[in-house]
Amino acid sequence: MIPTLFGVTLIVFIIINLAPGSPVERKLQELQFGGAGSGGDSAASVGSSNDSSAVSQEVIDALKKQYGFDKPIHVRYWIWLKNLASLDFGESFTYEEPVTDVIMSKFPVSLQFGFISLFLSYLICIPLGVLKAIFNGSKFDYGSSFVIMAMYSIPGFMLGILLIVFFSGGQFFDWFPAGELYSDDYTYYGFWGKVADRVHHFVLPCISYMIGQFTVLTMLQKNSLLEEIKKDYIRTARAKGLSEKTVFLKHALRNALIPIVTGIGSFLSIFFAGSLLIETIFNLDGMGLLGYQSVLERDYNVIMGLTFIQSILMLVGNLISDLAYVLVDPRIDFK
Repeated sequence: MIPTLFGVTLIVFIIINLAPGSPVERKLQELQFGGAGSGGDSAASVGSSNDSSAVSQEVIDALKKQYGFDKPIHVRYWIWLKNLASLDFGESFTYEEPVTDVIMSKFPVSLQFGFISLFLSYLICIPLGVLKAIFNGSKFDYGSSFVIMAMYSIPGFMLGILLIVFFSGGQFFDWFPAGELYSDDYTYYGFWGKVADRVHHFVLPCISYMIGQFTVLTMLQKNSLLEEIKKDYIRTARAKGLSEKTVFLKHALRNALIPIVTGIGSFLSIFFAGSLLIETIFNLDGMGLLGYQSVLERDYNVIMGLTFIQSILMLVGNLISDLAYVLVDPRIDFK
């Protein structure tokens, strides 16, 4: 995990620093345009005698020192690594506040939608996959497969647009709000009123968030269970006179859950779940939008902070998935 984390951060750090544009250049553009627009003292303070929109070398050197770009790239990376000991990701160039505070300000949105999407996906997909395996080849199986495959073929952001058009005051129904997390008069509601208001606002975005993984998990559960019931120990269980319910739910299901366990470790990634297009469509200020804006603004410290935290969560989640195999299947041993 440690070499992988080191490699990820090193590669991302090099790529973003070699990409065209930098925080210094963006700041210089702001100074130039600001100076040209005011046409007064600001232009004189940063401009040369020949061009009011030019910036003096002293200002450029001061900006490079302020943002740390007066040092070679390997020195800056080493400084960034040392600051990690105190979880100091530096200051955001865009927001001009600590990166940790910027990330935490977007944290609640991503956490809520990530947790709800993950919970509902597993709550619905596992039972649905089991039912499809039990009634394999039936009308229920074919009908549900057609529905979930149709859902899978629609991108999440496109589904979000359709949901808004049909159910959020477009041309048809006005059943759900089009964006935000709660109503304007949210603070005046009681506890259950606030819960109902949140649920009312969460319905459409949550559907858009979970639509892709919903189909994959359902079909994975079904196919895994169908593979298990073909094995010898299932035939032995049936030969003993056990009911089909016992055969499926007690003997086959546990082993069929092994492929599903692969995604259990992803529960850590719900803390940074985010989708740029979905958040834009539903006017949600979450991690997806933050990451996109940080790349556009060349906010290196925020990009590195997001990369580091997401990499940690991914690696720890993979470790948890490996350990979960032992709980599901005692035959697996890491010794």
